[in-house]
Amino acid sequence: MKKNKGIMKRRTALFVILLLLGTILLSSCAGQEEIKAPGVTFSLQQEGQPAEVSSGVQLLVLVTILSLAPSILILMTSFTRIVIVLSLLRNAIGTPTVPPSQVVIGLALLLTFFVMSPVINDINTNAIQPYANEQIDQQTAIDRASEPIRNFMFTQTREKDIELFLAFNGSERPETLEDIPTLVLMPAFVISELKTAFLMGFVIYVPFLIIDMVISSILLAMGMMMMPPSLISLPFKLLLFVMVDGWYLITRSLLLSF
Repeated sequence: MKKNKGIMKRRTALFVILLLLGTILLSSCAGQEEIKAPGVTFSLQQEGQPAEVSSGVQLLVLVTILSLAPSILILMTSFTRIVIVLSLLRNAIGTPTVPPSQVVIGLALLLTFFVMSPVINDINTNAIQPYANEQIDQQTAIDRASEPIRNFMFTQTREKDIELFLAFNGSERPETLEDIPTLVLMPAFVISELKTAFLMGFVIYVPFLIIDMVISSILLAMGMMMMPPSLISLPFKLLLFVMVDGWYLITRSLLLSF
């Protein structure tokens, strides 16, 4: 017990000494503006610098926007329709884990880049390259970059969906497409893509549903009510999908839909 008490006293004394040394070090550095160490810089600055505070807030907002940018950009491209159709196809066949989700998302991204390549090239030619060469300012580059994306979204968006968000936004009916704000166009484009994707998924489901119904009727007629119909219909659905070259037809239909 005495030995333990001695160890505790030494630890307490050491902690107090380190605390005093830290206090002395900070007090001695209070008059200095900057302390430099190899690879480390520690600055002590006075209060009341609103410009630097504003820059910090702007940096925080920029990082937040960049973290959300991938999701926003995905919703402004053909990715939504493609990935939903591929996911519905996988469920219609009856293999919810084959192909894996990584393969489905990867294929959807590749098809998205292929579909959006004209838009990407247009943005690179008219916005990114002139801005990189300091031929245009930042606002002009943003306007030129948004124009091809807006044109793509307009071609895939239903007029009824745009009118819905215009009504809830309290905006008057625009005379031209340029008068429609992007804040209205984006959600209208997303719900239009969802509707198109579900319609394509319904068409994909029908032949596989017929196979399930036929197999279920045969099993019921044979009295094999305990046999899961999906277990028997899965090989036939896979055979049908392979015989009609299903991946070619699905990919062709997706590309033609744009």
